[in-house]
Amino acid sequence: MTDLFSPLTLRGVTFRNRIGVSPMCQYCAGDDGKPTDWHLAHLVSRAVAGPGMVMAEASAVTPQGRISPGDVGIWSDDHIAPHARLVTAMAAMGTVPAIQLAHAGRKASRNPAWLPGAAEPGWEALAPSATAFEGYATPRAMSEAEILDTIQAFADAAKRSVAAGYQFIELHAAHGYLMHQFLSPISNQRNDAWGGDFEGRTHLIREITRAVRDVIPAEMPLSVRISHTDWVEGGWDTPQSVMLAERLKAIGVDIVDVSSGGLDAGQKIPLGPGYQVPGAAAVKQGAGIPVMAVGLITEAVQAQAILDAGQADMILLARAFLRDPYWVLNAAVALGRIEALRIPPQYDRAWGSMAKFQVDLTIGHPLRAL
Repeated sequence: MTDLFSPLTLRGVTFRNRIGVSPMCQYCAGDDGKPTDWHLAHLVSRAVAGPGMVMAEASAVTPQGRISPGDVGIWSDDHIAPHARLVTAMAAMGTVPAIQLAHAGRKASRNPAWLPGAAEPGWEALAPSATAFEGYATPRAMSEAEILDTIQAFADAAKRSVAAGYQFIELHAAHGYLMHQFLSPISNQRNDAWGGDFEGRTHLIREITRAVRDVIPAEMPLSVRISHTDWVEGGWDTPQSVMLAERLKAIGVDIVDVSSGGLDAGQKIPLGPGYQVPGAAAVKQGAGIPVMAVGLITEAVQAQAILDAGQADMILLARAFLRDPYWVLNAAVALGRIEALRIPPQYDRAWGSMAKFQVDLTIGHPLRAL
């Protein structure tokens, strides 16, 4: 059994525990795509509690690849310094600073999540085929040259990420964004080398992965986030995800971040606690590669049970960290792992006393002395 608070080493990087903060778009970067004070406060306040990794939100590799005008980007050298500011602050907390590189494809040119509809001013979205996501504008099918330019854009963004000091890079190929659009036969209707059968539909993600692996240090871990299924008949599915993970492992991917859905509005998702964990377990077992599990994982006991069952190697949380930035500290208490608490000395007056009490986390008060 794997302890939630045991370290994990991938290549030359060691995560101090198996808990990670999943990337969460904040939609407040401004038109220049540069991280702001909000991003600094958001990421560092999660890092303070001691997760093994904190991942900055999906950062667009081109301006056209943003979901919204408020998305963070890393498409120019001007973005390196503001990203380095985030990295320095997160690393000072002892966490591994990570970044997710992304291109939204046909799901680009939208308003922030709290303002539905197309962005004003918007821009033309690109996709493998001229088929729209429900309620979105019809994108333009990418030319061969644009596909090759996109591969280069990911590689260039990876080099900038290294220059900024990030220690872990993830490629976003899930949730209906560009690489996922190429993977799924629902959105990829091409009949050239970038579409058609499994080989064609996985061509882009394999080329992007290879290009990124070639430009980052050998000791830097590389991850890919996938949607293991579209939850739609005839779409991308778990067996194909296993085959893809095998290919990515051979290219140099060290761990797969397994999510699901987001490609088709007709998806039928069986929502429930840990509903994506079986997909993570299937990829781990089928491809023989470490995986990260995510999706309605909210409780420490639940996270530990996933590791105990060998279904994942690391647990990522998103909304749970929005509700409770100190989830890691509370998890140590809930699991009886007080010795795993990594308390900043500035906060010891509040948390140091927790070593003397067992806490009922549902009400947040000490119940009895140990």
